[in-house]
Amino acid sequence: MKQVKITVLKTTLDEELAHEYGVEGLKACPMLQVGQVFTADYAKPDGFCDEAWKAIYQYVFALAHGADTNLFYYGDWIRKPGVAICSCNDGLRPVIFKLEATDQEAEMTYTPVR
Repeated sequence: MKQVKITVLKTTLDEELAHEYGVEGLKACPMLQVGQVFTADYAKPDGFCDEAWKAIYQYVFALAHGADTNLFYYGDWIRKPGVAICSCNDGLRPVIFKLEATDQEAEMTYTPVR
């Protein structure tokens, strides 16, 4: 299994939806910042948003196990192999991520409980 580099590309705010449904003064997600980089393989990286992880982990897992992104959505999504562009599931202020397969081997840093 390889490590996957996760880069925060963009934090957004859908102003129209935020105006209609969001609390007063809602801004783009405060948990993650553009340019932040994380590495992951089988587990959520420290400091990474739980909800964002739930939205992207299956792509991280696939890339960590050598999936070619041409397999994602029948090859009609991303043109660069080993890359996926994903977002969290916050409908008012989604964060956009770039996932990149790396050549770095993943290392188990915990002892599994049996």
